[in-house]
Amino acid sequence: MLSRFMSGSIRNLEREYSCTVRLLDDTEYTCTIQRDAKGQYLFDLICHHLNLLEKDYFGIRYVDPDKQRHWLDFTKSIAKQMKSQPPFTMCLRVKFYPPEPAVLKEEITRYLVFLQIKRDLYHGRLLCKTSDAAVLAAHILQAEIGDYDPGKHPEGYSSKFQFFPKHSEKLERRIADIHKTELIGQTPETSERNFLQKAQMLETYGVDPHPCKDVSGNPAFLAFTPFGFVVLQGNRRVHFLKWNEVTKLKFEGKTFHIYASQREIILTYFAPTPEACKHLWKCGVENQAFYKLEKSSQVRTVSSSNLFFKGSRFRYSGRVAKEVMEQSAKIKREPPEIHRAGLVPSRSCPSITHGPRLSSVPRTRRRAVHISIMEGLESLRDSAHSTPVRSVSHGESFIPRSRSQVSDASERTAVISDEAYSPSDSVLPTPVAEHTIELAASRQINGAPCSIEEEKESEAGTPVHGEGGDFGVDGRSALEGAGGDSALSEVEQVNKFVLSVLRLLLVTIGLLFVLLLLLIILTESDLDIAFLRDIRQTPEFEQFHYEYFCPLRRWFACKLRWVGGLLINK
Repeated sequence: MLSRFMSGSIRNLEREYSCTVRLLDDTEYTCTIQRDAKGQYLFDLICHHLNLLEKDYFGIRYVDPDKQRHWLDFTKSIAKQMKSQPPFTMCLRVKFYPPEPAVLKEEITRYLVFLQIKRDLYHGRLLCKTSDAAVLAAHILQAEIGDYDPGKHPEGYSSKFQFFPKHSEKLERRIADIHKTELIGQTPETSERNFLQKAQMLETYGVDPHPCKDVSGNPAFLAFTPFGFVVLQGNRRVHFLKWNEVTKLKFEGKTFHIYASQREIILTYFAPTPEACKHLWKCGVENQAFYKLEKSSQVRTVSSSNLFFKGSRFRYSGRVAKEVMEQSAKIKREPPEIHRAGLVPSRSCPSITHGPRLSSVPRTRRRAVHISIMEGLESLRDSAHSTPVRSVSHGESFIPRSRSQVSDASERTAVISDEAYSPSDSVLPTPVAEHTIELAASRQINGAPCSIEEEKESEAGTPVHGEGGDFGVDGRSALEGAGGDSALSEVEQVNKFVLSVLRLLLVTIGLLFVLLLLLIILTESDLDIAFLRDIRQTPEFEQFHYEYFCPLRRWFACKLRWVGGLLINK
Protein backbone atom coordinates (compact mmCIF):
# COMPACT_ATOMS: atom_id res chain seq x y z
CA MET A 1 0.00 0.00 0.00
CA LEU A 2 2.78 2.40 1.01
CA SER A 3 4.83 1.52 -2.07
CA ARG A 4 1.87 2.22 -4.35
CA PHE A 5 1.28 5.55 -2.64
CA MET A 6 4.95 6.50 -2.95
CA SER A 7 5.16 5.44 -6.60
CA GLY A 8 2.05 7.47 -7.41
CA SER A 9 3.47 10.50 -5.60
CA ILE A 10 6.78 10.23 -7.43
CA ARG A 11 4.96 9.92 -10.72
CA ASN A 12 2.91 13.04 -10.01
CA LEU A 13 6.07 15.00 -9.21
CA GLU A 14 7.69 14.19 -12.55
CA ARG A 15 7.47 17.07 -14.99
CA GLU A 16 8.39 15.14 -18.11
CA TYR A 17 7.64 11.64 -19.36
CA SER A 18 9.32 9.56 -22.03
CA CYS A 19 6.91 8.28 -24.66
CA THR A 20 7.55 5.77 -27.46
CA VAL A 21 5.12 5.36 -30.34
CA ARG A 22 5.49 2.36 -32.65
CA LEU A 23 4.63 3.39 -36.20
CA LEU A 24 2.95 1.32 -38.90
CA ASP A 25 6.28 0.33 -40.47
CA ASP A 26 7.40 -0.90 -37.01
CA THR A 27 9.93 1.87 -36.55
CA GLU A 28 9.71 3.75 -33.26
CA TYR A 29 9.32 7.43 -32.54
CA THR A 30 10.47 8.47 -29.07
CA CYS A 31 9.89 11.86 -27.53
CA THR A 32 9.59 13.60 -24.18
CA ILE A 33 6.26 15.09 -23.20
CA GLN A 34 5.29 17.40 -20.37
CA ARG A 35 3.25 16.08 -17.48
CA ASP A 36 0.13 17.97 -18.55
CA ALA A 37 0.53 17.38 -22.30
CA LYS A 38 -2.65 16.31 -24.06
CA GLY A 39 -3.02 13.58 -26.63
CA GLN A 40 -3.36 16.10 -29.47
CA TYR A 41 0.17 17.35 -28.80
CA LEU A 42 1.69 13.88 -29.17
CA PHE A 43 -0.39 13.13 -32.25
CA ASP A 44 0.70 16.37 -33.92
CA LEU A 45 4.34 15.51 -33.21
CA ILE A 46 3.94 12.14 -34.92
CA CYS A 47 2.12 13.60 -37.92
CA HIS A 48 4.85 16.23 -38.30
CA HIS A 49 7.47 13.49 -38.11
CA LEU A 50 5.66 11.55 -40.87
CA ASN A 51 4.86 14.70 -42.89
CA LEU A 52 1.21 13.61 -42.77
CA LEU A 53 -1.65 16.04 -43.49
CA GLU A 54 -4.58 13.64 -43.93
CA LYS A 55 -4.29 12.63 -40.30
CA ASP A 56 -7.94 12.31 -39.27
CA TYR A 57 -8.03 8.64 -40.30
CA PHE A 58 -5.37 7.72 -37.75
CA GLY A 59 -5.22 7.39 -34.00
CA ILE A 60 -2.92 6.32 -31.17
CA ARG A 61 -3.72 3.10 -29.38
CA TYR A 62 -2.35 1.75 -26.13
CA VAL A 63 -2.88 -1.33 -23.98
CA ASP A 64 -3.49 -1.04 -20.24
CA PRO A 65 -2.08 -3.50 -17.66
CA ASP A 66 -5.28 -5.57 -17.93
CA LYS A 67 -4.59 -6.15 -21.67
CA GLN A 68 -7.51 -3.94 -22.69
CA ARG A 69 -6.94 -1.75 -25.71
CA HIS A 70 -7.84 1.95 -25.73
CA TRP A 71 -7.69 4.81 -28.20
CA LEU A 72 -5.87 7.82 -26.80
CA ASP A 73 -8.25 10.72 -26.21
CA PHE A 74 -6.67 13.77 -27.83
CA THR A 75 -8.61 16.21 -25.63
CA LYS A 76 -7.34 14.79 -22.33
CA SER A 77 -4.00 14.61 -20.58
CA ILE A 78 -1.86 11.65 -21.63
CA ALA A 79 -0.60 10.95 -18.12
CA LYS A 80 -4.13 10.79 -16.71
CA GLN A 81 -5.22 8.27 -19.35
CA MET A 82 -2.30 5.88 -18.97
CA LYS A 83 -2.73 3.37 -16.17
CA SER A 84 0.87 2.16 -16.37
CA GLN A 85 4.03 3.81 -15.14
CA PRO A 86 6.23 5.78 -17.55
CA PRO A 87 7.91 5.40 -19.98
CA PHE A 88 4.73 5.04 -22.05
CA THR A 89 4.49 2.84 -25.13
CA MET A 90 1.78 3.30 -27.75
CA CYS A 91 1.09 2.51 -31.40
CA LEU A 92 -0.02 4.55 -34.39
CA ARG A 93 -2.86 2.76 -36.18
CA VAL A 94 -5.65 3.47 -38.64
CA LYS A 95 -8.68 4.34 -36.51
CA PHE A 96 -11.19 5.22 -39.23
CA TYR A 97 -10.69 3.27 -42.45
CA PRO A 98 -11.25 5.43 -45.56
CA PRO A 99 -14.31 4.24 -47.53
CA GLU A 100 -12.21 4.35 -50.71
CA PRO A 101 -8.52 4.26 -49.71
CA ALA A 102 -7.23 4.11 -53.27
CA VAL A 103 -8.50 7.64 -53.99
CA LEU A 104 -6.85 9.33 -51.01
CA LYS A 105 -5.21 12.59 -51.99
CA GLU A 106 -1.60 11.98 -50.93
CA GLU A 107 0.65 9.01 -51.50
CA ILE A 108 1.99 9.11 -47.94
CA THR A 109 -1.55 8.55 -46.62
CA ARG A 110 -2.16 5.68 -49.03
CA TYR A 111 1.15 4.12 -48.01
CA LEU A 112 0.27 4.20 -44.31
CA VAL A 113 -3.17 2.71 -44.97
CA PHE A 114 -1.44 0.07 -47.11
CA LEU A 115 0.78 -0.84 -44.15
CA GLN A 116 -2.26 -1.11 -41.88
CA ILE A 117 -4.17 -3.39 -44.26
CA LYS A 118 -1.06 -5.50 -44.80
CA ARG A 119 -0.91 -5.87 -41.02
CA ASP A 120 -4.61 -6.78 -40.95
CA LEU A 121 -3.92 -9.42 -43.58
CA TYR A 122 -1.05 -10.93 -41.63
CA HIS A 123 -2.81 -10.94 -38.27
CA GLY A 124 -6.02 -12.36 -39.69
CA ARG A 125 -8.29 -9.33 -39.53
CA LEU A 126 -9.01 -9.29 -43.27
CA LEU A 127 -10.99 -12.24 -44.55
CA CYS A 128 -10.64 -13.35 -48.17
CA LYS A 129 -10.73 -16.37 -50.44
CA THR A 130 -7.75 -17.97 -52.13
CA SER A 131 -8.07 -16.04 -55.38
CA ASP A 132 -8.20 -12.68 -53.60
CA ALA A 133 -5.44 -13.68 -51.19
CA ALA A 134 -3.09 -14.50 -54.07
CA VAL A 135 -3.66 -11.14 -55.75
CA LEU A 136 -3.17 -9.18 -52.51
CA ALA A 137 0.03 -11.04 -51.65
CA ALA A 138 1.39 -10.56 -55.16
CA HIS A 139 0.84 -6.81 -54.91
CA ILE A 140 2.71 -6.78 -51.59
CA LEU A 141 5.60 -8.61 -53.22
CA GLN A 142 5.68 -6.20 -56.15
CA ALA A 143 5.52 -3.16 -53.87
CA GLU A 144 8.36 -4.30 -51.62
CA ILE A 145 10.77 -6.30 -53.80
CA GLY A 146 9.94 -5.03 -57.27
CA ASP A 147 9.85 -7.03 -60.50
CA TYR A 148 10.61 -10.71 -60.54
CA ASP A 149 14.32 -11.39 -61.11
CA PRO A 150 15.37 -15.03 -61.67
CA GLY A 151 18.83 -14.21 -60.32
CA LYS A 152 17.49 -12.87 -57.02
CA HIS A 153 14.32 -14.91 -56.69
CA PRO A 154 14.91 -18.66 -56.97
CA GLU A 155 12.18 -21.24 -57.40
CA GLY A 156 9.80 -21.29 -54.46
CA TYR A 157 10.83 -17.81 -53.27
CA SER A 158 7.27 -16.92 -52.23
CA SER A 159 7.30 -19.74 -49.66
CA LYS A 160 9.81 -17.75 -47.60
CA PHE A 161 7.34 -14.93 -47.09
CA GLN A 162 4.56 -14.84 -44.50
CA PHE A 163 1.52 -12.97 -45.75
CA PHE A 164 -1.26 -14.76 -43.87
CA PRO A 165 -1.73 -16.89 -40.78
CA LYS A 166 -2.21 -19.90 -43.11
CA HIS A 167 -0.51 -20.82 -46.36
CA SER A 168 -0.92 -23.65 -48.80
CA GLU A 169 1.63 -24.70 -51.42
CA LYS A 170 -0.83 -24.12 -54.22
CA LEU A 171 -1.49 -20.62 -52.93
CA GLU A 172 2.23 -19.89 -52.82
CA ARG A 173 2.64 -20.99 -56.43
CA ARG A 174 -0.30 -18.83 -57.47
CA ILE A 175 1.22 -15.80 -55.71
CA ALA A 176 4.50 -16.32 -57.53
CA ASP A 177 2.76 -16.75 -60.90
CA ILE A 178 0.86 -13.47 -60.53
CA HIS A 179 3.99 -11.66 -59.39
CA LYS A 180 6.02 -13.01 -62.32
CA THR A 181 3.53 -12.44 -65.11
CA GLU A 182 0.84 -9.88 -64.27
CA LEU A 183 2.59 -7.17 -62.24
CA ILE A 184 5.78 -6.55 -64.22
CA GLY A 185 6.72 -2.90 -64.40
CA GLN A 186 4.44 -1.67 -61.61
CA THR A 187 5.99 0.91 -59.30
CA PRO A 188 5.54 0.60 -55.53
CA GLU A 189 2.93 3.39 -55.63
CA THR A 190 0.94 1.64 -58.36
CA SER A 191 1.09 -1.73 -56.59
CA GLU A 192 -0.03 -0.17 -53.32
CA ARG A 193 -2.93 1.59 -55.02
CA ASN A 194 -4.02 -1.64 -56.73
CA PHE A 195 -3.70 -3.44 -53.40
CA LEU A 196 -5.99 -0.88 -51.76
CA GLN A 197 -8.53 -1.13 -54.58
CA LYS A 198 -8.67 -4.89 -54.14
CA ALA A 199 -8.80 -4.76 -50.33
CA GLN A 200 -11.65 -2.24 -50.18
CA MET A 201 -13.87 -4.64 -52.15
CA LEU A 202 -13.58 -7.33 -49.48
CA GLU A 203 -16.52 -7.56 -47.10
CA THR A 204 -14.32 -7.46 -44.02
CA TYR A 205 -12.36 -4.36 -45.04
CA GLY A 206 -12.03 -2.05 -42.05
CA VAL A 207 -13.26 -4.66 -39.56
CA ASP A 208 -11.71 -4.67 -36.08
CA PRO A 209 -13.75 -7.32 -34.22
CA HIS A 210 -14.73 -7.08 -30.58
CA PRO A 211 -15.37 -10.50 -28.99
CA CYS A 212 -18.78 -10.86 -27.38
CA LYS A 213 -21.51 -13.43 -26.77
CA ASP A 214 -25.09 -13.32 -27.94
CA VAL A 215 -28.09 -13.91 -25.68
CA SER A 216 -27.75 -17.67 -26.23
CA GLY A 217 -24.14 -17.68 -25.08
CA ASN A 218 -22.67 -18.25 -28.56
CA PRO A 219 -19.44 -16.43 -29.46
CA ALA A 220 -19.92 -13.47 -31.77
CA PHE A 221 -17.76 -10.63 -32.99
CA LEU A 222 -18.98 -7.06 -33.30
CA ALA A 223 -17.31 -4.60 -35.62
CA PHE A 224 -17.74 -1.07 -36.95
CA THR A 225 -16.85 -0.41 -40.58
CA PRO A 226 -17.04 2.59 -42.93
CA PHE A 227 -20.41 1.30 -44.10
CA GLY A 228 -22.15 0.22 -40.90
CA PHE A 229 -22.34 -2.11 -37.93
CA VAL A 230 -21.56 -5.80 -38.43
CA VAL A 231 -22.03 -8.94 -36.33
CA LEU A 232 -19.97 -11.98 -37.33
CA GLN A 233 -20.37 -15.56 -36.20
CA GLY A 234 -18.23 -18.34 -37.55
CA ASN A 235 -17.69 -17.67 -41.24
CA ARG A 236 -20.94 -15.76 -41.67
CA ARG A 237 -22.20 -12.23 -41.25
CA VAL A 238 -25.42 -12.57 -39.26
CA HIS A 239 -26.25 -8.86 -38.95
CA PHE A 240 -25.41 -5.77 -40.93
CA LEU A 241 -26.92 -2.36 -40.20
CA LYS A 242 -26.07 0.73 -42.19
CA TRP A 243 -25.07 3.74 -40.16
CA ASN A 244 -28.26 5.59 -41.04
CA GLU A 245 -30.25 2.65 -39.61
CA VAL A 246 -28.45 2.67 -36.24
CA THR A 247 -30.31 5.01 -33.89
CA LYS A 248 -28.60 4.41 -30.57
CA LEU A 249 -25.75 2.50 -28.93
CA LYS A 250 -26.00 1.80 -25.21
CA PHE A 251 -24.11 -0.23 -22.62
CA GLU A 252 -24.42 -1.07 -18.94
CA GLY A 253 -21.83 -3.24 -17.26
CA LYS A 254 -21.02 -6.04 -19.72
CA THR A 255 -24.23 -5.63 -21.73
CA PHE A 256 -24.18 -3.81 -25.07
CA HIS A 257 -27.36 -2.80 -26.93
CA ILE A 258 -27.78 -1.67 -30.53
CA TYR A 259 -31.01 0.09 -31.49
CA ALA A 260 -32.03 0.27 -35.14
CA SER A 261 -34.82 2.22 -36.81
CA GLN A 262 -35.84 -0.61 -39.14
CA ARG A 263 -38.57 -2.65 -37.40
CA GLU A 264 -37.39 -1.24 -34.06
CA ILE A 265 -34.60 -3.81 -33.79
CA ILE A 266 -32.73 -4.15 -30.50
CA LEU A 267 -29.63 -6.35 -30.57
CA THR A 268 -28.04 -7.35 -27.26
CA TYR A 269 -24.57 -8.78 -26.73
CA PHE A 270 -22.34 -9.39 -23.73
CA ALA A 271 -18.69 -8.34 -23.62
CA PRO A 272 -16.04 -10.20 -21.58
CA THR A 273 -15.53 -7.32 -19.11
CA PRO A 274 -17.18 -3.97 -18.32
CA GLU A 275 -14.04 -2.22 -19.58
CA ALA A 276 -14.25 -4.07 -22.90
CA CYS A 277 -17.93 -3.15 -23.18
CA LYS A 278 -17.24 0.52 -22.56
CA HIS A 279 -14.43 0.47 -25.15
CA LEU A 280 -16.83 -1.17 -27.62
CA TRP A 281 -19.44 1.52 -26.96
CA LYS A 282 -16.97 4.38 -27.38
CA CYS A 283 -15.66 2.90 -30.63
CA GLY A 284 -19.23 2.63 -31.91
CA VAL A 285 -20.08 6.22 -30.95
CA GLU A 286 -16.97 7.55 -32.67
CA ASN A 287 -17.44 5.51 -35.84
CA GLN A 288 -21.10 6.46 -36.11
CA ALA A 289 -20.30 10.16 -35.73
CA PHE A 290 -17.38 10.01 -38.18
CA TYR A 291 -19.16 8.19 -41.00
CA LYS A 292 -22.80 9.25 -40.51
CA LEU A 293 -22.79 12.99 -39.78
CA GLU A 294 -22.42 15.75 -42.36
CA LYS A 295 -20.63 18.25 -40.11
CA SER A 296 -18.69 18.06 -36.86
CA SER A 297 -21.01 20.75 -35.45
CA GLN A 298 -23.74 18.08 -35.42
CA VAL A 299 -21.82 15.95 -32.90
CA ARG A 300 -23.61 15.69 -29.58
CA THR A 301 -22.67 14.29 -26.19
CA VAL A 302 -23.94 10.73 -25.90
CA SER A 303 -25.02 8.97 -22.71
CA SER A 304 -24.64 5.24 -22.24
CA SER A 305 -27.89 4.94 -20.26
CA ASN A 306 -31.55 5.71 -20.81
CA LEU A 307 -31.82 7.64 -17.53
CA PHE A 308 -29.91 10.76 -16.61
CA PHE A 309 -28.71 9.59 -13.22
CA LYS A 310 -26.49 6.72 -14.39
CA GLY A 311 -24.05 5.94 -17.16
CA SER A 312 -21.01 7.28 -18.96
CA ARG A 313 -21.08 10.37 -21.13
CA PHE A 314 -18.89 10.66 -24.19
CA ARG A 315 -18.50 13.05 -27.10
CA TYR A 316 -16.56 12.45 -30.28
CA SER A 317 -14.01 15.21 -30.84
CA GLY A 318 -12.78 15.59 -34.38
CA ARG A 319 -13.85 16.11 -37.94
CA VAL A 320 -16.26 13.82 -39.75
CA ALA A 321 -15.52 11.90 -42.95
CA LYS A 322 -17.14 14.39 -45.30
CA GLU A 323 -15.17 17.29 -43.81
CA VAL A 324 -11.95 15.28 -44.02
CA MET A 325 -12.45 14.58 -47.72
CA GLU A 326 -13.30 18.22 -48.42
CA GLN A 327 -10.19 19.34 -46.58
CA SER A 328 -8.03 16.80 -48.40
CA ALA A 329 -9.16 18.15 -51.76
CA LYS A 330 -7.65 21.53 -50.81
CA ILE A 331 -4.16 20.14 -50.19
CA LYS A 332 -1.68 21.67 -52.63
CA ARG A 333 1.95 20.84 -52.00
CA GLU A 334 4.75 18.85 -53.47
CA PRO A 335 4.32 15.16 -52.61
CA PRO A 336 6.51 14.35 -49.60
CA GLU A 337 9.29 11.82 -49.97
CA ILE A 338 8.34 8.36 -48.73
CA HIS A 339 10.91 6.12 -47.09
CA ARG A 340 9.44 2.69 -47.55
CA ALA A 341 10.55 0.28 -44.86
CA GLY A 342 9.64 -3.08 -46.36
CA LEU A 343 12.90 -4.68 -45.22
CA VAL A 344 12.70 -3.58 -41.58
CA PRO A 345 12.10 -6.44 -39.13
CA SER A 346 8.80 -6.28 -37.29
CA ARG A 347 8.03 -7.32 -33.73
CA SER A 348 4.39 -8.08 -34.21
CA CYS A 349 4.10 -8.39 -37.97
CA PRO A 350 7.40 -9.57 -39.49
CA SER A 351 8.28 -8.17 -42.88
CA ILE A 352 7.56 -10.55 -45.71
CA THR A 353 11.27 -10.69 -46.48
CA HIS A 354 12.25 -12.06 -43.08
CA GLY A 355 12.41 -15.67 -42.06
CA PRO A 356 10.86 -18.83 -43.41
CA ARG A 357 7.16 -19.33 -43.76
CA LEU A 358 5.48 -20.62 -40.62
CA SER A 359 2.81 -22.83 -42.03
CA SER A 360 -0.12 -23.73 -39.81
CA VAL A 361 -1.16 -26.58 -42.13
CA PRO A 362 0.81 -29.86 -41.87
CA ARG A 363 2.48 -30.92 -45.13
CA THR A 364 0.41 -34.11 -45.32
CA ARG A 365 -2.76 -32.05 -45.27
CA ARG A 366 -1.79 -29.01 -47.32
CA ARG A 367 -4.23 -28.16 -50.03
CA ALA A 368 -5.76 -25.14 -51.69
CA VAL A 369 -8.21 -23.85 -49.15
CA HIS A 370 -10.24 -20.71 -48.90
CA ILE A 371 -8.22 -18.57 -46.56
CA SER A 372 -10.33 -17.23 -43.75
CA ILE A 373 -8.12 -14.55 -42.29
CA MET A 374 -10.05 -12.45 -39.90
CA GLU A 375 -8.95 -11.07 -36.54
CA GLY A 376 -11.22 -12.55 -33.98
CA LEU A 377 -13.48 -14.32 -36.48
CA GLU A 378 -13.66 -17.47 -34.43
CA SER A 379 -15.28 -20.52 -35.92
CA LEU A 380 -18.47 -21.81 -34.36
CA ARG A 381 -17.96 -25.13 -32.64
CA ASP A 382 -19.79 -28.16 -34.05
CA SER A 383 -21.44 -28.57 -30.69
CA ALA A 384 -22.71 -25.01 -30.68
CA HIS A 385 -25.04 -25.31 -33.65
CA SER A 386 -26.47 -28.31 -35.41
CA THR A 387 -27.01 -26.26 -38.55
CA PRO A 388 -25.11 -23.30 -40.01
CA VAL A 389 -26.12 -19.85 -38.83
CA ARG A 390 -28.26 -18.24 -41.50
CA SER A 391 -28.07 -14.58 -42.30
CA VAL A 392 -30.65 -12.33 -40.76
CA SER A 393 -29.06 -9.17 -42.05
CA HIS A 394 -31.36 -6.18 -42.15
CA GLY A 395 -29.28 -4.14 -44.57
CA GLU A 396 -27.99 -4.53 -48.07
CA SER A 397 -24.85 -6.38 -48.99
CA PHE A 398 -21.76 -5.30 -47.10
CA ILE A 399 -20.24 -3.41 -50.02
CA PRO A 400 -20.11 0.29 -50.88
CA ARG A 401 -22.25 1.70 -53.66
CA SER A 402 -19.30 1.80 -56.01
CA ARG A 403 -19.13 -2.00 -55.88
CA SER A 404 -22.84 -2.69 -56.23
CA GLN A 405 -22.39 -3.45 -59.92
CA VAL A 406 -20.15 -6.43 -59.19
CA SER A 407 -23.06 -8.58 -58.08
CA ASP A 408 -26.70 -8.10 -57.22
CA ALA A 409 -27.19 -7.50 -53.52
CA SER A 410 -30.33 -9.57 -53.44
CA GLU A 411 -28.43 -12.61 -54.73
CA ARG A 412 -25.48 -12.35 -52.35
CA THR A 413 -25.44 -14.45 -49.21
CA ALA A 414 -23.89 -13.57 -45.88
CA VAL A 415 -21.30 -16.36 -46.14
CA ILE A 416 -17.89 -14.71 -45.95
CA SER A 417 -15.83 -17.85 -46.50
CA ASP A 418 -16.48 -21.50 -47.21
CA GLU A 419 -14.19 -22.57 -44.40
CA ALA A 420 -14.07 -20.91 -41.01
CA TYR A 421 -10.71 -19.70 -39.80
CA SER A 422 -8.96 -21.47 -36.94
CA PRO A 423 -9.26 -19.55 -33.66
CA SER A 424 -5.65 -20.39 -32.84
CA ASP A 425 -4.58 -17.58 -35.15
CA SER A 426 -7.09 -15.03 -33.94
CA VAL A 427 -5.90 -11.71 -32.59
CA LEU A 428 -8.63 -10.19 -30.47
CA PRO A 429 -8.92 -6.78 -28.83
CA THR A 430 -9.83 -8.60 -25.62
CA PRO A 431 -9.14 -12.24 -24.73
CA VAL A 432 -12.03 -14.67 -24.49
CA ALA A 433 -11.23 -16.62 -21.34
CA GLU A 434 -13.42 -19.61 -22.12
CA HIS A 435 -11.20 -20.74 -24.97
CA THR A 436 -7.79 -20.33 -23.34
CA ILE A 437 -6.96 -24.05 -23.27
CA GLU A 438 -8.28 -24.62 -26.76
CA LEU A 439 -6.35 -21.67 -28.13
CA ALA A 440 -3.15 -22.79 -26.49
CA ALA A 441 -3.34 -26.39 -27.64
CA SER A 442 -4.33 -25.46 -31.18
CA ARG A 443 -1.55 -22.93 -31.39
CA GLN A 444 1.06 -25.46 -30.29
CA ILE A 445 -0.19 -27.98 -32.85
CA ASN A 446 -0.63 -25.63 -35.78
CA GLY A 447 2.32 -23.34 -35.16
CA ALA A 448 0.34 -20.13 -35.47
CA PRO A 449 2.58 -17.13 -36.15
CA CYS A 450 0.88 -14.68 -33.82
CA SER A 451 -1.38 -14.85 -30.81
CA ILE A 452 -3.56 -12.57 -28.74
CA GLU A 453 -0.87 -11.91 -26.18
CA GLU A 454 1.89 -11.39 -28.76
CA GLU A 455 -0.10 -8.72 -30.57
CA LYS A 456 -1.04 -6.97 -27.35
CA GLU A 457 2.43 -7.15 -25.84
CA SER A 458 3.83 -5.86 -29.09
CA GLU A 459 1.59 -2.82 -28.82
CA ALA A 460 2.40 -2.46 -25.14
CA GLY A 461 6.14 -2.73 -25.87
CA THR A 462 6.74 -5.68 -23.55
CA PRO A 463 8.38 -9.00 -24.38
CA VAL A 464 6.38 -12.15 -24.94
CA HIS A 465 6.30 -14.37 -21.87
CA GLY A 466 6.76 -18.09 -21.67
CA GLU A 467 4.19 -20.22 -23.37
CA GLY A 468 3.99 -23.69 -21.92
CA GLY A 469 3.76 -22.92 -18.22
CA ASP A 470 1.27 -20.12 -18.59
CA PHE A 471 -1.24 -22.20 -20.48
CA GLY A 472 -1.90 -24.49 -17.53
CA VAL A 473 -2.70 -21.65 -15.14
CA ASP A 474 -4.93 -19.89 -17.66
CA GLY A 475 -6.66 -23.15 -18.46
CA ARG A 476 -7.45 -23.93 -14.85
CA SER A 477 -8.81 -20.44 -14.28
CA ALA A 478 -10.92 -20.77 -17.41
CA LEU A 479 -12.37 -24.09 -16.24
CA GLU A 480 -13.08 -22.74 -12.78
CA GLY A 481 -14.82 -19.67 -14.20
CA ALA A 482 -16.83 -21.42 -16.90
CA GLY A 483 -19.07 -23.38 -14.55
CA GLY A 484 -20.28 -20.32 -12.66
CA ASP A 485 -21.00 -18.12 -15.68
CA SER A 486 -24.72 -18.83 -15.77
CA ALA A 487 -25.16 -18.38 -12.00
CA LEU A 488 -23.17 -15.16 -12.04
CA SER A 489 -25.17 -13.80 -14.95
CA GLU A 490 -28.45 -14.44 -13.07
CA VAL A 491 -27.10 -12.77 -9.94
CA GLU A 492 -25.89 -9.83 -11.99
CA GLN A 493 -29.31 -9.41 -13.56
CA VAL A 494 -31.00 -9.42 -10.15
CA ASN A 495 -28.46 -6.94 -8.82
CA LYS A 496 -29.01 -4.67 -11.82
CA PHE A 497 -32.78 -4.73 -11.25
CA VAL A 498 -32.42 -3.94 -7.54
CA LEU A 499 -29.99 -1.11 -8.28
CA SER A 500 -32.34 0.33 -10.89
CA VAL A 501 -35.24 0.30 -8.41
CA LEU A 502 -33.09 1.95 -5.76
CA ARG A 503 -31.94 4.63 -8.20
CA LEU A 504 -35.53 5.32 -9.23
CA LEU A 505 -36.56 5.59 -5.57
CA LEU A 506 -33.71 7.98 -4.78
CA VAL A 507 -34.55 10.19 -7.76
CA THR A 508 -38.23 10.27 -6.75
CA ILE A 509 -37.37 11.26 -3.18
CA GLY A 510 -35.02 13.93 -4.48
CA LEU A 511 -37.66 15.41 -6.76
CA LEU A 512 -40.20 15.48 -3.92
CA PHE A 513 -37.68 17.20 -1.68
CA VAL A 514 -37.00 19.85 -4.32
CA LEU A 515 -40.74 20.42 -4.78
CA LEU A 516 -41.19 20.78 -1.00
CA LEU A 517 -38.43 23.38 -0.84
CA LEU A 518 -40.00 25.30 -3.69
CA LEU A 519 -43.40 25.18 -1.95
CA ILE A 520 -41.94 26.50 1.32
CA ILE A 521 -40.21 29.30 -0.54
CA LEU A 522 -43.46 30.26 -2.25
CA THR A 523 -45.62 30.22 0.89
CA GLU A 524 -43.37 31.22 3.76
CA SER A 525 -40.59 33.39 2.36
CA ASP A 526 -40.76 37.15 1.90
CA LEU A 527 -38.70 37.12 -1.28
CA ASP A 528 -40.09 39.74 -3.64
CA ILE A 529 -39.06 38.23 -6.95
CA ALA A 530 -41.11 38.84 -10.07
CA PHE A 531 -41.89 35.23 -10.97
CA LEU A 532 -42.63 34.32 -7.33
CA ARG A 533 -44.93 37.31 -6.99
CA ASP A 534 -46.79 36.34 -10.15
CA ILE A 535 -47.30 32.79 -8.86
CA ARG A 536 -48.56 33.98 -5.48
CA GLN A 537 -51.15 36.25 -7.12
CA THR A 538 -52.79 33.51 -9.17
CA PRO A 539 -56.24 32.36 -7.93
CA GLU A 540 -55.20 28.74 -8.00
CA PHE A 541 -52.26 29.34 -5.68
CA GLU A 542 -54.35 31.44 -3.28
CA GLN A 543 -56.97 28.68 -3.11
CA PHE A 544 -54.30 26.06 -2.50
CA HIS A 545 -52.67 28.22 0.16
CA TYR A 546 -55.83 28.87 2.24
CA GLU A 547 -57.73 25.61 1.74
CA TYR A 548 -54.90 23.07 1.86
CA PHE A 549 -51.53 24.45 2.92
CA CYS A 550 -52.65 26.47 5.94
CA PRO A 551 -54.73 23.62 7.48
CA LEU A 552 -51.85 21.21 6.83
CA ARG A 553 -49.41 23.61 8.51
CA ARG A 554 -51.70 23.98 11.56
CA TRP A 555 -52.02 20.16 11.80
CA PHE A 556 -48.22 19.74 11.74
CA ALA A 557 -47.80 22.48 14.33
CA CYS A 558 -50.37 20.82 16.61
CA LYS A 559 -48.65 17.46 16.33
CA LEU A 560 -45.26 18.99 17.06
CA ARG A 561 -46.61 20.75 20.17
CA TRP A 562 -48.15 17.48 21.34
CA VAL A 563 -44.87 15.59 20.86
CA GLY A 564 -43.01 18.42 22.57
CA GLY A 565 -45.37 18.29 25.53
CA LEU A 566 -44.85 14.53 25.91
CA LEU A 567 -41.09 14.95 25.90
CA ILE A 568 -41.22 17.74 28.47
CA ASN A 569 -43.50 15.75 30.80
CA LYS A 570 -41.15 12.75 30.64
